[in-house]
Amino acid sequence: MQPIIQVRNISKQYAVCSSAGVAPTLREALISALRLSRGRQNGNGTNGKNLLWALRDISFSANSGEVIGIIGRNGAGKSTLLKILSRVIKPTSGEVKVFGRVGSLLAIGTGFHPDLTGRENVFLNGAIIGMKRAEIRRKFDDIVAFAEVDRFLETPVKYYSSGMYLRLAFAVAAHFEPEILMLDEVLAVGDAAFQKKCLKKMKQVSSEGRTVFYVSHDLMSVQQLCSRALLIESSRLLEDGKPDEVSARYLKIITAGPGYVVS
Repeated sequence: MQPIIQVRNISKQYAVCSSAGVAPTLREALISALRLSRGRQNGNGTNGKNLLWALRDISFSANSGEVIGIIGRNGAGKSTLLKILSRVIKPTSGEVKVFGRVGSLLAIGTGFHPDLTGRENVFLNGAIIGMKRAEIRRKFDDIVAFAEVDRFLETPVKYYSSGMYLRLAFAVAAHFEPEILMLDEVLAVGDAAFQKKCLKKMKQVSSEGRTVFYVSHDLMSVQQLCSRALLIESSRLLEDGKPDEVSARYLKIITAGPGYVVS
C-alpha cells in the first residue's frame, strides 16, 4: 500500500533578523531568538549569520487511517512540521509527497475575518481550505450544530470567545472530509464536553480511512486517540513509535532538566 504522505529528509531554516525577514509570528520569533542564543553558547554559531534550523533531516511516512500524534517541547518544530505538511510553507531542503486533500486547523481563527459574521466566515473559511460553495451549503447545518454557535451566527466573530472561535474552526475543518486532517493544539481551548466531542470526531474521521496528524501537549489524549506518535526534540525526529512508549521518552526528557543529553 502506498503511503498517503512521504517525508524525506526535510529541513527548514529561518533567518532571524532585526527588521525584515523575521519569523512568521512573534511567538516563533522569540523561540527563534532563544534557539540562536543557545546555539551560540554551545559553539554552534553560523559565522555571524542569524540562521535557525526549525527542522533538521526529518523522514517518515504515513498510511491512510493512521492517527499520528506529534509531541515535543515548545519550539521543538512541531507546528513547523504541520505547516510544511499542509503546504503552508516549503521546506528548505528535502521532499514531501502528499497524496490526498488536506484540511488544516493550525491556529484558532485562521482564515476568519473578524468583521464578518459566523455564517459568512463558515463560507469564507470553507472556501479557503478548498470546499466548494455547494458542499458548504450541504454541510452548513451540521457544521453549525457541531460548533454550537447557532445563536451567534449573525454576530461578527470578533465578538466570539476563543472557545467559540475554536468550535467553529474545528467544525469547518472536520466537515471538510479531507483525506488528511492536520490539527494543532485543538484541545488547548474549550471545555471538557467540547474536547470529548473533538476526540469522538477524530476517531470517526480515522475509522473512515482518513489520516489525522494531531499536535498536542496532552499526552493522555495522544495515547487515547493515536495509533502512533512522533517525538520532535531540538528540531529533529527523536522517536517514532507506539504512543505510550514515545510519551514515556518525552516525559524522561522534560523531567531530566536542561543538562540531559538526548541520545
